[in-house]
Amino acid sequence: MFYPGFYFDPMYLVFALPALLLAFYAQFRVSSTYGKYSRIANMQGISGLDAARSLLDASGLHGVSIEGTPGTLSDHYDPRTKTLRLSQGVAHSNSVAALGIVAHEIGHALQDQRGYVPLQVRTGLVPIVNLGSWLGYIFFIAGVLINISGLVWLGIAFFSGSVLFALVTLPVERNASSRALALLENSGMVGTTDLEGAKSVLSAASLTYVAALAQALSTLLYYIFLALGMGRRRRD
Repeated sequence: MFYPGFYFDPMYLVFALPALLLAFYAQFRVSSTYGKYSRIANMQGISGLDAARSLLDASGLHGVSIEGTPGTLSDHYDPRTKTLRLSQGVAHSNSVAALGIVAHEIGHALQDQRGYVPLQVRTGLVPIVNLGSWLGYIFFIAGVLINISGLVWLGIAFFSGSVLFALVTLPVERNASSRALALLENSGMVGTTDLEGAKSVLSAASLTYVAALAQALSTLLYYIFLALGMGRRRRD
């Protein structure tokens, strides 16, 4: 990271490198696991789109609509519009990986239907975090440049919302995966091999959320380290 004094601060690597390595590993796990199970057809040869409608109806989620979304692994459930959005690679694939991803997103729809509090908290945090991350960086940099510690700590306070968001996201995603596996198992749609494959895909994906939390936390700790250094310099 370029320190506000416009040079690269080696201390940033001390904080950021472990989280960065974890992020690389998580991405490797997702790519390799998804690549493996996207080439294996599920037991019934059912497409992600057909599986989604079947699982939604079986869960009593008749009001949830299904739409396409551009990109790869961009699948998501939107609680605001009660919409399940599937990428082309998942909607039109009959792979084990597609089943796992579809079931996971329906897990979020079930959370929404049943008022799962962590999901509600995360949804409410989205606009706050989007604004706070932007403002946090501006206040932090401005505080360092004009040497006002109050602005620096205000920036840190705003940025800490990103850490809270990443922290809340972990149980939300893990719970959605647990619901997904139970949903698949009870549906009769998959065999033991399919279920284990879906579990592997979802387990790899969950690691990316751990990495996101580690990255947000490492950045926050680095900002705090710089702020404390400013305080020591002012006292000297």
